[in-house]
Amino acid sequence: MALFFARMLYPHTDPADLRDEYQFGTLDLTDVLPDPIAQFERWFNEAVAYPVPEPTAMHLATVGEHGLPSGRMVLLKGLSPEGFVFYTNYESRKGHHLGQSPHCALTFFWQPLERQVRIEGLAQRLSAQESQAYYQSRPRGSQIGAWASPQSQPIADRAELERRIRETEARFENQSTLEVPPFWGGYRVIPRMLEFWQGRPSRLHDRIVYERTDTGWALSRLAP
Repeated sequence: MALFFARMLYPHTDPADLRDEYQFGTLDLTDVLPDPIAQFERWFNEAVAYPVPEPTAMHLATVGEHGLPSGRMVLLKGLSPEGFVFYTNYESRKGHHLGQSPHCALTFFWQPLERQVRIEGLAQRLSAQESQAYYQSRPRGSQIGAWASPQSQPIADRAELERRIRETEARFENQSTLEVPPFWGGYRVIPRMLEFWQGRPSRLHDRIVYERTDTGWALSRLAP
């Protein structure tokens, strides 16, 4: 009986039956800017203005243990001609991965605009000054959390995390300004490839790729 009601509440859905016909826009070589960071900024600003929920959300893929891939969502916190910035605990799983291999990939998916951007490159740590400046801009609760959470490490339960938060708050209660933890900071992903994807009908999507060369960026169109 319980299984019957579970099936009534959560009917089986075959993923193969779920289809969207993308027809929001088009993309051609004549549409894009010669610089991929400028082109990304154009699309990003359009995603913010639309508005797309969580436009800064990006999937970060790293090279894990034994060369196996590992992925998770992080948030874009900086963009410059040099690359894409995010922050994390250096002792987290992704921090260890990037310490072993700087090769990584980012993916943005802005579903309402039927757009995706893929980025491949190398991650480099930001300077201590850059990390400190961003850390100071965060809400105090987030600053405390960075000190208190042993990111990616096993903990007994939520109560243990909350206890660590209380202890950290007590530790810094007389300090109006917190120093950035030595195990926390930013990375800049320096791209070597960026691909801009626009969904099109019948899965015949538009794909424009930029690849870094010795003389600049080479553009080409890819088959869907």
